[in-house]
Amino acid sequence: MTHEDEPGSGHREDSASQAAASPRALIRLPALVVIALYMFLLAGINVVSVAKGLARPPYLIFSAAFFTAAMGLLLLFRWAWILTLAAVLLLSGVFFWRFSMQHDVASIMQGGLNLVIFLYLIRPEVRSKLR
Repeated sequence: MTHEDEPGSGHREDSASQAAASPRALIRLPALVVIALYMFLLAGINVVSVAKGLARPPYLIFSAAFFTAAMGLLLLFRWAWILTLAAVLLLSGVFFWRFSMQHDVASIMQGGLNLVIFLYLIRPEVRSKLR
């Protein structure tokens, strides 16, 4: 008979997977909902800029990726977490690069926001809730 605190028991892994599968796991991480809304906002901005002719149609690929990442993040999928993580890290780099070239204060604020989102997403508590 094994004790549930022993490393080989596997009881903690089962309870973690059950917690991730339940809809209440998302309630424990309300920032994931906000991050998903932020990804929806980014996708919507891309769609509007393509519709107005300010961006080329291939930018709609990013919108599709942002929509997919947001929906998957709401469902607590690990692949969506990775996609969101890559998106906010790349956006942070782009905004910081834009600030270094143009000295635009809005760029450093957007880069900082994306960096904060990145730092939240890599927390062990967030990673343990994903399936």
